[in-house]
Amino acid sequence: MKLTAILIFTTLLCPLCAQQAAGDHRPNDPLLRWMDEIAQNELQQREDAIAKIQTVTAAEERKELVRSKMMEILGGLPNYNGPLKARVTGQIRANGYTIEKIIYESLPDFFVTANLYRPNQPGRYPAVLLQAGHTQEGKAEPQELAANLALKGFVALTFDPVGQGEREQTYDPQLKSPAAGWSVNEHMQAGAQSMLIGEGLARYFIWDAKRSLDYLLSRPEVDATRVGAAGCSGGGALTTFIGALDPRVKAVVPACFPTSFRLLFAGADPDSEMAWSHFLASGLDTADFVELSAPTPWLLQATEQDYFTPAGVKLVYEEARRWYRLYGAEEKIDFFVGSGPHGTPPESRQAVYEWMIRWLKDGHGDAHEQPVKLYPNHELLVTPTGRVEDLPGNLKLYQLILHDLEARRQPKTTSELEAWLRSLKIPTDGTAPLVRVLDEHREKELLRQHIEFESEPGIDIEGQLYIPVSHGPKPAVLMLAGKLTDALAERIAKTGRVVLTLEPRDSPTQDDHRPFLGNWQTNVRADQIGLNLPAMRAHDILRGVDLLDARSDVERGSISAAAQGVKGIWLLLAAAVDTRIARIWLDKTPYSMHEALENTMSANLFDAVIPGFSLHWDLSDLTEAMGKRSVLWTDPTNWMGRVVWLGAPFRYRYVLGDMTELAGAQDYDYATELTK
Repeated sequence: MKLTAILIFTTLLCPLCAQQAAGDHRPNDPLLRWMDEIAQNELQQREDAIAKIQTVTAAEERKELVRSKMMEILGGLPNYNGPLKARVTGQIRANGYTIEKIIYESLPDFFVTANLYRPNQPGRYPAVLLQAGHTQEGKAEPQELAANLALKGFVALTFDPVGQGEREQTYDPQLKSPAAGWSVNEHMQAGAQSMLIGEGLARYFIWDAKRSLDYLLSRPEVDATRVGAAGCSGGGALTTFIGALDPRVKAVVPACFPTSFRLLFAGADPDSEMAWSHFLASGLDTADFVELSAPTPWLLQATEQDYFTPAGVKLVYEEARRWYRLYGAEEKIDFFVGSGPHGTPPESRQAVYEWMIRWLKDGHGDAHEQPVKLYPNHELLVTPTGRVEDLPGNLKLYQLILHDLEARRQPKTTSELEAWLRSLKIPTDGTAPLVRVLDEHREKELLRQHIEFESEPGIDIEGQLYIPVSHGPKPAVLMLAGKLTDALAERIAKTGRVVLTLEPRDSPTQDDHRPFLGNWQTNVRADQIGLNLPAMRAHDILRGVDLLDARSDVERGSISAAAQGVKGIWLLLAAAVDTRIARIWLDKTPYSMHEALENTMSANLFDAVIPGFSLHWDLSDLTEAMGKRSVLWTDPTNWMGRVVWLGAPFRYRYVLGDMTELAGAQDYDYATELTK
């Protein structure tokens, strides 16, 4: 395929992939470019450390460090060794193999649905655990691999990941589909919740895979000393993780994922269970998963036109090959590129068969793929309705996360909260930023300036200044931009106040506008490099305060601030650490972070998540940190945007409406109270 065609295809999938295919790895988005520079520096420091490892002893010491860091990032794995309570609910007798329909519990009342493919002839066989990619059907996706493995003398197990197949988390009986949209969106919902309590979502996916491996090895026809794992895309990620962390796996084939963050960070950023918190900041890259299990045999797979680019996978392969050379096992690491886009084409599937036969069957067997009957999803269902949530006692993932919070929660003091917010680098040094006027418009009683200022080196913030044409110091108001902000800002400015509206840093080009998620990609990327986007946005707000505080026409101690929706949480973070904000107005802002953990879904939670925050505090602790300064909080909402009646000190409209009603259309002028 010509390069032009590849660029057209990849641009449809990922705006940055076309740049990568053409050899240009610098993103156009300013914030993403700024974060990518940090990521590349962290990756370079890691590579410098890896380059110093010249012996097996040093490699083994690195393994201990890597495993410890991974467990820290995940929040550990569940501590449970109870029974699987496995049962077979049905079977399909196929030509040369049998498919059994299995259900078991990876945690108490947390059901996993699976299909087991076994040869029809009795005996003891090697086995392969197959992780499904991000198809809505889950376990049905790798059935062609599973059936062929069974025909080649393997036992194969495919299972539904959380959010897929029979384990959808947001199924709505009226929509007759997941309210979140599809599986990846459900993963994102749970990923934000996991971050709130200081855990990585991958811990639950890895645990399901480990318990699925437990079940596979419990089967009498399986030789527990000869077990492999394979999967593509999301399944390739989980294969990478289980291959690294479970020594029972003796041959590993991850496809369309195992890419170095050298290219992956600014490219097709993976979803919540694939992208680990503080991963790069902890000195890690994808090659660490491969190297952690060395010298276990790994075949790294890619496809020519994948957004997990072959070039990125090759970087992992080249580093891991040098690592394997230390163990005298270079033949146990290989790299295969199939044709076409993201997926497992026939030649890639055949490479899986060859790898498993080579390492689990001493090279004895025919690796050629055979035609098999592919069953529609409904024929492979394990449960009567196709949904585990209909089973008595079934728990959803959000309930497990909430249970973990209850077990680990340790409330801390306001002073500890303030110290923590300082550690997130929210406060500023108070110096005035250099302001550049991009445009201005003068009216009879008002000067309006379109301005830009630097929040920190490399980060420019735009805003609008509304300046009354009158002499002497005036009160000031800072407002976070929204669809109705301009009209309200002008109205307030005409009452004799200096008003600054601003939009904190963002990467709008990276917002894929999935329902309910907000700009998840930018938040995830910041988290991977050890930063926090809500905290950085709070810092941007305080740079706006620096700007106002330095103006000669602003009265000292007079700065008020206002925000709507989730942006109100950024403002709360800023006000909690800077007393120059005399009062704040929050409108339709979620009233509690804990409330976001009480259901399967939330709206824009990623835009507010600070990892581990809910272990110690809630939003009420931020208002408490403001002391006696005024907080006007109108129409507080839950995390689906629904106004919730909570009584005092919250205030409510008679009729729900937009921000202009709050400015005086009802019988109370909230804007005047904010600025008085």
